[in-house]
Amino acid sequence: MTTSETSGTDDSVLAELTRLRESIDNIDAAVVHMLAERFKCTQQVGHLKAEHHLPPADPARESRQIARLRQLAESAKLDPGFAEKLLNFIIAEVIRHHERIADAPGTAGKG
Repeated sequence: MTTSETSGTDDSVLAELTRLRESIDNIDAAVVHMLAERFKCTQQVGHLKAEHHLPPADPARESRQIARLRQLAESAKLDPGFAEKLLNFIIAEVIRHHERIADAPGTAGKG
C-alpha cells in the first residue's frame, strides 16, 4: 500500500495488516517449498514409469486423489471446487513432466 492509501489509518490497523501479510508471506513460502518437494517425488515417479514403459497419466489414481483432496478441503473449510482446480493444474504439470521424461533420449530401457 502507498502512503496515500494508508494516510489517516490507525497505526494499530496498519500493524495488524503488516502482521497478517507477514504470515501470508510465510505461508506462501511454505507452499512453494512443499510444491517443490512434491515435484521432486513426482519426477522420480516419472523416471520409474518411463523405465517400466508405464503411461505418464493414471486416470484412476488421479480420480482417487481428486476425491481425497475434495474431502480434505471440506474438512479444512476450503472450497472443494478450488482444491480440485488446484490439483488438476498440478496433475497436468506432472503429466507434462512425465511425458518429457518418457520422451527423453536414453530413458527407455534405463534401470
